[in-house]
Amino acid sequence: MAEITVSTQGAVTTLTIARPATLNALTPQVFTELTAAMDAALAAGTRAFVLTGEGRFFCSGADLGAGLGAAAGEAPDLGAIIDAHYNPFLRKLAALPVPVITAMNGPAAGAGVSLALAGDVVVAARSAYFSLAFVNIGLVPDAGATWLVARSVGRARALEMCLLGEKLPAEEAKAAGLITRVVDDADVLAEAQALAAKLAAGPALAVGAIRGQVAFALDHDLDAVLGLERDNQRHLGRSADFAEAIAAFGAKRKPIFRGE
Repeated sequence: MAEITVSTQGAVTTLTIARPATLNALTPQVFTELTAAMDAALAAGTRAFVLTGEGRFFCSGADLGAGLGAAAGEAPDLGAIIDAHYNPFLRKLAALPVPVITAMNGPAAGAGVSLALAGDVVVAARSAYFSLAFVNIGLVPDAGATWLVARSVGRARALEMCLLGEKLPAEEAKAAGLITRVVDDADVLAEAQALAAKLAAGPALAVGAIRGQVAFALDHDLDAVLGLERDNQRHLGRSADFAEAIAAFGAKRKPIFRGE
């Protein structure tokens, strides 16, 4: 693959956007390669992903120097690009049956913010920051950034980030509730991979259900959520992993989950 690198250790696959010369700017090819790599990893038994960037940036957003698919002298159809590449990938991340940990090795800007926050847990470098500076080029946040940020920090902070386009340092992002983990720069990838390994060794069916259940809860009322919790519990209560957990509890040992 030309624009990403892939490495697998145990049941954890690390996907790295490898375009450091452009600060890991996004192109349609990046999304194509990420999608193919995820599909191949899942087929091979991966139970957790780590998403990171190469070099000093996590992701600088869309590659504005790549022409955006427009012919000379013509305005690009940004909506078509989003429909064809950005939105399908963000939907894929949301629907994955396994967790995603973001190793935010550096700043995230534009759609890179969306990519970072799409992870279930974000591990950010102390030097990192978030920048939704779309307004500075006459555009609106995309790739789900509006939803991801507003759902995490609320209307006031989301509007401030989007309208002013100011940088939000990692420590402030943590204090605001946008992310939960900030570590020394040198420790970001190791911390993310350790979290991914822990989740990969857990009860995969429950982990996948939790991802979906929390997403569902953000858009539904209490009664609907209670119903989904009941349905998930009914299904998981019949799983081999739950039976193993009960057996391990009785034997006073750690359970060995197989994702079944």
